[in-house]
Amino acid sequence: MKLVRKGKISYLQPKQLPTDLVAGFSTRNGGVSRSPYNSLNLGFGTDDQVTNVEGNRAAFARAFDLSPHQLLTVKQVHGEDILLIDEENPDLSHFMTVEVDAIVTNQPGIMIGVLTADCFPLLIWHSEKKIIAAIHAGWRGAANGLVAKVIEIIRSHFACPVAELQAAIGPGIGAHNYEVDRPVRDAFRLGTGFWKEISKETKLAHWQLDIPLSCQLQLEQSGLKPQNIDIAKECTCCHPELFFSHRRENGITGRQMGFIQLL
Repeated sequence: MKLVRKGKISYLQPKQLPTDLVAGFSTRNGGVSRSPYNSLNLGFGTDDQVTNVEGNRAAFARAFDLSPHQLLTVKQVHGEDILLIDEENPDLSHFMTVEVDAIVTNQPGIMIGVLTADCFPLLIWHSEKKIIAAIHAGWRGAANGLVAKVIEIIRSHFACPVAELQAAIGPGIGAHNYEVDRPVRDAFRLGTGFWKEISKETKLAHWQLDIPLSCQLQLEQSGLKPQNIDIAKECTCCHPELFFSHRRENGITGRQMGFIQLL
């Protein structure tokens, strides 16, 4: 991925992005929020002033020639439910309180996004079929196979050939900074998140966990080609100049966004 500047904001842009698509992963720079939310905090679910977040989201939307009402995020709950939008919706505001962790749509003109601060934002698209998806993948989503469930909806609902899909896994906390305990292990063992492949025991009942690898393996198991999966190398916890990090800041921080839009 490459760092792109658009107006005052900057974001990581995936490789192999078609011209009829806008997609990327925002950084924390280019907004109006003050410390500890400085500066482009896009998350309403923080203790930042609402007016600051509204201003940040308006500035972000303007950078892509959009109105704020065309930018859709939902109420993320670390679950496995998915919002499917397959018809025109002039008013997207009623979706803002829907409790889901992934959005799938074939509607142009809507920028869908997921908010993160160590969890992993994941984007999926099929340029010819005009289908896009945004996924919020924390350890619960990975353990419950959320990524694979999104792929199945894309395949079944839109008759989309999975082998032609492309995906980008954005920045999140690296395994070297992410240690988990037995409840997380048990959730993965009961789920479908490839525990053996993504965990490394560091001491008794503690493991380093590689969430992006879980996402990658779910994508590949679902039928995506490895060369169609782009993975950001940056760790949110290691780069305070670029990203918010929940763990680094002990939960008092802003949110960046993984976003995608059909033109």
